[in-house]
Amino acid sequence: MNPQNKLSRRRFVQMAVLSAGGLSVFARCTKAYSDWRFFTGSEAKLMDALADQIIPPDDWPGGKESGVTNFIDKQLIGPYIRFQDTYRKGLNGIRESCKVLYQNSFESLDFDEQTHFLELMEDGKLTGDLWAGNFDRTFFKLFRDHSMQAYYGSSRHGGNKDNISYKMLKLDYPLIIGQNRYQN
Repeated sequence: MNPQNKLSRRRFVQMAVLSAGGLSVFARCTKAYSDWRFFTGSEAKLMDALADQIIPPDDWPGGKESGVTNFIDKQLIGPYIRFQDTYRKGLNGIRESCKVLYQNSFESLDFDEQTHFLELMEDGKLTGDLWAGNFDRTFFKLFRDHSMQAYYGSSRHGGNKDNISYKMLKLDYPLIIGQNRYQN
């Protein structure tokens, strides 16, 4: 046996650890691009439909295409973590209410039916235990505010894909300079 081809136990363990580490990094990278962070796949579809109601596509991309769902999903595992239960409850409420009112999912309703449902929600006119205490109004306002933050905020936070809103408003991309230091 050639001594140069001999693999020591120490070298074998080093290679195994590096390989396992590399695989775990690869798995995390692919997960980031294929799965949602907080939302399930069906919740993300519902969020896209809601986002296109709040910011409808016209000559410019709407809420879905501009990344509203991605922004909210990303923020719900970070700064908006306190809203996780609110989103779960609100999305479930929308699903259940649409089954009762329309015998269909929100995403399957036509644009005008979706609009009417959200008008009821905004006005606090949805009934049932799911919406007790004007939760329908509260969730609508929260979702609307987060959608606007996603659409008009910096793309570095996960929304405003390709700086859509800045282009629409004919604004330059705002430069982030960092800390401003003043000389005396």
